[in-house]
Amino acid sequence: MSVREHREGGPTPLPVVVITVSDTRTAADDTGGALLVELLEKAGHRVVGRAIVRDEVDAIRSAVDAAIMRDDVRAVLLTGGTGMAPRDVTPEALTPLFDRVIPGFGELFRALSYQEIGSAAMRSRALAGIARGRLVVGLPGSRTAIRLAVEKLLLPELSHLADEAAKEP
Repeated sequence: MSVREHREGGPTPLPVVVITVSDTRTAADDTGGALLVELLEKAGHRVVGRAIVRDEVDAIRSAVDAAIMRDDVRAVLLTGGTGMAPRDVTPEALTPLFDRVIPGFGELFRALSYQEIGSAAMRSRALAGIARGRLVVGLPGSRTAIRLAVEKLLLPELSHLADEAAKEP
């Protein structure tokens, strides 16, 4: 089966939870989370949950655990907490939850980001994996980075990735 046939066979619309990781954002000023929701919904996916959590390992894990336990969720997309600052702990929170890591996501994101911002792209610790049969992706908090990751990487593959993640071993 070709890549095109795989993409066309993926389930759409996909039910997704969006989680913003931030110590400062509120529902009123979470422009990154709002953009993520907008891009997903414009592509036909359904955002079935949205949360803002502090940039703390336990808070992030708790929110992701709650999302992946839901029967109606196929993917969980997080924005924020993927930089190199001491408070950026999204990768540390997510990695132990992963049954499998999807290294290509972070690698491709940084390669695309390098084309736009040069060597600063190496500061991103964007990542993706599979937890309990759900696709889980940690994106940067920058609106530019969110748009890049969603438009160039996630939207073309989101349904297929979630379908593959849900397969029984």
